Amino acid sequence: MTGAPTAVPTAAEVLAATGGAGEHRTLIITLFSVFVAITLGITVWAGRQTKGTDDFYAGGRSFTGFQNGLAISGDYMSAASFLGIAGAIALFGYDGFLYSIGFLVAWLVALLLVAEPLRNSGRFTMADVLAHRLNQRPVRTAAGTSTIVVSIFYLLAQMVGAGALVALLLGASGEGSRRWIIALVGLVMVLYVTIGGMKGTTWVQIVKAVLLIAGTLLITILVLNKFHWNLSELLGAAADKSGKGKAFLEPGLQYGKDGTSKLNFVSLGIALVLGTAGLPHILIRFYTVPTAKAARKSVNWAIGIIGAFYLMTIALGFGAAALVGSKTIIASNESGNTAAPLLAEEVGGGAGSTGGAILLAVISAVAFATILAVVAGLTLASSASFAHDLWANVIRKGRTSEKEELLTAKVAAVVIGGISIALGIFAHRLNAAALVALAFAVAASANLPTILYSLFWKRFTTQGALWSIYGGLVSSVTLVIFSPVVSGNEKALFPGMSFDWFPLGNPGLVSIPLGFLLGWLGSLLSREAADPKKYAELEVRSLTGYGAH
Repeated sequence: MTGAPTAVPTAAEVLAATGGAGEHRTLIITLFSVFVAITLGITVWAGRQTKGTDDFYAGGRSFTGFQNGLAISGDYMSAASFLGIAGAIALFGYDGFLYSIGFLVAWLVALLLVAEPLRNSGRFTMADVLAHRLNQRPVRTAAGTSTIVVSIFYLLAQMVGAGALVALLLGASGEGSRRWIIALVGLVMVLYVTIGGMKGTTWVQIVKAVLLIAGTLLITILVLNKFHWNLSELLGAAADKSGKGKAFLEPGLQYGKDGTSKLNFVSLGIALVLGTAGLPHILIRFYTVPTAKAARKSVNWAIGIIGAFYLMTIALGFGAAALVGSKTIIASNESGNTAAPLLAEEVGGGAGSTGGAILLAVISAVAFATILAVVAGLTLASSASFAHDLWANVIRKGRTSEKEELLTAKVAAVVIGGISIALGIFAHRLNAAALVALAFAVAASANLPTILYSLFWKRFTTQGALWSIYGGLVSSVTLVIFSPVVSGNEKALFPGMSFDWFPLGNPGLVSIPLGFLLGWLGSLLSREAADPKKYAELEVRSLTGYGAH
């Protein structure tokens, strides 16, 4: 780690080197286009099988536990997992890997507390469960609002990942190019949902999960082979190349500098562990299987597949640090979101080589398919919640046809896609994994307390649900707005402004306990008494599934 400092390449130099010239750029774009065309073809095929709301929202409940486990994995292993975590590890070493641990452990909460009773109790959305024992209209309004907000936060991360990825492939370095790329992603996302519904989205997620595991396994093998299958040698090389030495492999590089950063780590950990069980696009996946047993089986498969993937992020992140180098990664994308594609190019033969161009194209296409599959799931969850909860049951008070509800869902998908595109244009400086962590915090603050109280607490009331959802939602979003994520530093959403009075980058430490507290307090102070018969009925339904579908 001695000697003259290495010059940092510019973004233009990195992009010029990536994929070589002429023929390699054409090869990359061709392979990339083939992958996208295949997934769109699957969507069109599945769309022809979609007949009504049961097919559009829940895929006809026709998927097996294994198929749904693959789809859950495809839905969960997003741009944050593949691009964001690899970049976080490449730049921050041990602290970056903490994202992998948090995302995986979170599934235990989903498996043990939520998956089976939620699948048994609801029909299409989280609000179906809440509305069974509570006042339907205000609860559905709150749940629908929360679902849309959480989904948009999560969609931002996918837009950021897509912008960084396609800009790398096309050699586009300007702000205008990224905006067009994000708009393209949003357009394809809307097509996936409006044409394919849940069936199309599920099959795309299954294909994407298989491709992602295969692609990640290939890179892992090539990386380990370069270091003679010696993990210690890989980690040592990563530490040396990082310029941080042993600190790169120890806790504290990102979160241990002072008391605030340590609290930020605790906040992040709480959000990651509790957030999964409140994510709308994950919750609706439990409705696509025919039985509670299949729901449990699908989560078990998901844990195994996702666990294997997160183990391989060690090779992705530390391999990128050792073989590509943090300076080159930052020059390509300041938040590290292009670390995995750059690593693929390097282990394939290096910049300018045919092997490097092919592997870059394949891995980038898989990553893009990852993004499209996840944004389709998110858009479906939010548009379904708007159409089924807000439009059909609140605005129209149940006086709507299946055709009208489906049309409303498709229009909502277009609107939500437009909002995500507009916000994604401004968020390109942020790491995708960090953005997803914010979505986890909002979900854990607004959705999880209400779900758990509704399923397991006899005295829970409508007022408690409203206080919990709106309190958790408003507090988490407000704290994010006034955090360093939005202003006060060069990597913030608005770097030229400064209103970051809340010191933590993730609000989970404050907003999650507040969501639980407000749900409890609102129920105790409510003039409305909880209906023990309704709770008993929900309890039977959550255990058996009787009467829900």
